Amino acid sequence: MALDSDTGPLGGLPDLDRLLPELAARFAASADAHDRDASFPFENFTALHDAGLLALTAPADLGGGGADLATALRIVQAVARGEAATALVLVMQYLFLGAPDALGAWPDGLKARVAGEAARDGALINALRVEPDLGTPARGGLPATIARRTAEGWRLSGRKIYSTGCPALTWMVVWARTDEAEPRVGNFLARRDAPGWRIEETWDHTGLRASGSHDVVFEETPIPLDHALGPQAPGGPPDIDRKYALWAPVLTSAIYDAVARAARDWFVGWLMDRKPANLGASLSTLPRFQELIGAIDGLLLQNRVLLTAAAEGRLALAEGAMVKHLVTENAIAAVEKAIAATGNPGLSRHNPLQRHYRDVLCGRVHTPQADMVLTAAGKAAFASAAKREQR
Repeated sequence: MALDSDTGPLGGLPDLDRLLPELAARFAASADAHDRDASFPFENFTALHDAGLLALTAPADLGGGGADLATALRIVQAVARGEAATALVLVMQYLFLGAPDALGAWPDGLKARVAGEAARDGALINALRVEPDLGTPARGGLPATIARRTAEGWRLSGRKIYSTGCPALTWMVVWARTDEAEPRVGNFLARRDAPGWRIEETWDHTGLRASGSHDVVFEETPIPLDHALGPQAPGGPPDIDRKYALWAPVLTSAIYDAVARAARDWFVGWLMDRKPANLGASLSTLPRFQELIGAIDGLLLQNRVLLTAAAEGRLALAEGAMVKHLVTENAIAAVEKAIAATGNPGLSRHNPLQRHYRDVLCGRVHTPQADMVLTAAGKAAFASAAKREQR
């Protein structure tokens, strides 16, 4: 059954107060099945498209909703409370539609085409960057994927791993280097209907099992000339898109905050329903469990304050990475407290708490990782102290 968004994908902001609880409940109902067989939740993206949410962050002049970070945050959290892998794919969609310049120099017509297809057809986009030998590009290095120049444009060859959402992507932003005498590095935009590429279903992960993060292999895949998004000589200072630099850590960590909230709600319900015979009342009447829920809610309150402040622009851009780290660690700690207190029921596949725990641990994988965040913060502190001493 399709959702009625009241406005549709091209008619402005949908009625989120009505839509989001319905979507979260629908996604939660099928989350366990998708987790068990690691199947991609295609129907969730049909529902998001029907609700007019897939192109919400694309600029309004390109056919999108022009939504701000606070609105995107609200939607991502609702979706993640239902099914976390769906939310991860949606975050990538929102980032690359809302801040496409973070990917490179786009021809105006191509940018409009991608946004228009997202609004009209529900087309999804994500960046494919990680490789078997390189690991995460955030740690440096050059991609092994090669873009070979031809008379018609480019031919792309290489393997990408952890290609989140690839079963449903229309557009794949592939990080590669050129085969020129002095190679350039950048992103190349491949469309799903191009020949010469395939998915190898390698994703068998502990968490986010429904994300479809398989390997994608390109073998002389033709890329139009204007689909090279401004590749540059390696080694230069990276171009920092200010919008992406803030949105990425906020929306990514919001997924795991929402997972922790779903875990907390299940735990509260379990404590209220669980009535041991020797107690004669529910576990929720015991002070130690009341204190535990208070501790979990304290962690989640910290997350809400951090995410709200960031979404409203009340934090410095450089603090976005620390927000991601703190929110993620608080979310993991909150779920771990529930897991420790429930014992066997919390680890049973019959209950969702173990799935929430496996999902929330994935928050540590996303860039920037904890060591990078904390090292950068430490360097900044020492640099600031050194400047004060020089005055």
